[in-house]
Amino acid sequence: TTPVAAYRGAGRPEAAYYLERLVDCVAAELGKPPEEIRRKNFIPPDAFPYAAPTGQHYDSGQYDGALTRALQVARYDALRAEQRERLERGDRRLLGIGMACYVEMCGFGPFESALVRVEPSGTVTAFTGTSPHGQGHETTFAQIIADQLGVDFDRVVVRHGDTATTPMGFGTGGSRSLAVGGSAMLRAAGKVQEHARRIAASILEAAFEDVVLTDGRYQVKGVPSRSLTLAKIAERAYGEGLAPGLDPALEATEYFRPPQLVYPFGAHVAVVEVDRETGRVALRDFVAVDDCGTRISPLLVDGQVHGGIAQGVAQAVLEEVVYDRDGQLVTGSLMDYALPRADDLPSFVTDQTVTVTPFNPLGAKGIGEAATIGSTPAVVNAVVDALRPAGVRHLDMPLRPERVWRAIAAGGAALTSR
Repeated sequence: TTPVAAYRGAGRPEAAYYLERLVDCVAAELGKPPEEIRRKNFIPPDAFPYAAPTGQHYDSGQYDGALTRALQVARYDALRAEQRERLERGDRRLLGIGMACYVEMCGFGPFESALVRVEPSGTVTAFTGTSPHGQGHETTFAQIIADQLGVDFDRVVVRHGDTATTPMGFGTGGSRSLAVGGSAMLRAAGKVQEHARRIAASILEAAFEDVVLTDGRYQVKGVPSRSLTLAKIAERAYGEGLAPGLDPALEATEYFRPPQLVYPFGAHVAVVEVDRETGRVALRDFVAVDDCGTRISPLLVDGQVHGGIAQGVAQAVLEEVVYDRDGQLVTGSLMDYALPRADDLPSFVTDQTVTVTPFNPLGAKGIGEAATIGSTPAVVNAVVDALRPAGVRHLDMPLRPERVWRAIAAGGAALTSR
């Protein structure tokens, strides 16, 4: 939909669209359920890490698990029964069920940076080389730091985007910020935690190996009464009385260089109603089961999925760059370019499987573009599924009402006979 620059997914929605449309065409040609064809072609879980003939090295996957879960949540068998019943009674609205499975690549290098510093007050300031613009990385990174250092989430400040204070990084993009930037943040926070334990050991007169972080306090193992908060440790680190040989600052800078890409995956199910008389497509239900490995902030993951579905649905049924016969762009503003409104979309149902990657310390994969990749082919497959009784094998997107109506009109006799 954007002719000259990267858009969310950057070519992957289109690639998944062609693959998933081909799978549905194969299923129709063979007279088999579309889920059966997909299952026959999945890489089995015990084959990972998997080196593809095309050069990709897939890290981990449970593809059938995601599809099975999506079909369960969508109540797939009941939907097929409803579809048959509607056809038998000649319902004006044709029901279509479409599915799509996707694998995407993300977590691009070459590296990412993080700096974590405990201030004398016990608050924590962190700097990341990624540069978020609304995704919520500040929340996720603060959660990682709070967990690693035993500090309250509200006492962590994450900064980014200032080249005067931030170590060299490569910014956000390609769903890389948590897998790469978060891994750097985890490493930096781990180094600070180790130093805090050494200072705590000197204060508590205990061996370093016996000091553990438990419930937000640095304590002697098995003796909870002998414990310190991070604020008390910072007070000693920056004040008088620090043991000889210990550095005064509680600060670390770390870099993470991913050894390879990571490959999140998922399965989406779209349920549409197509009006026989007008060709209008209404999205009734949408189920997304996405596997991005470890989820640090589940609410933020859901937000990314919701936004991705909205964009993917829009590409399937609405968005198009249109020129007139003279080559003049006629969709040059949001007055003319079709975008979905709130009442065009149902409440999405999101679910998950969790398959961690072995190629970063968080076990995390990207999620920022995933739902855009799976939703577009799922919706188109659903519309074609609804029109299959009319003899329709394929329609090019966007599935505007006129295009759908013409397909229905061309196969009207087949529908009437049912």
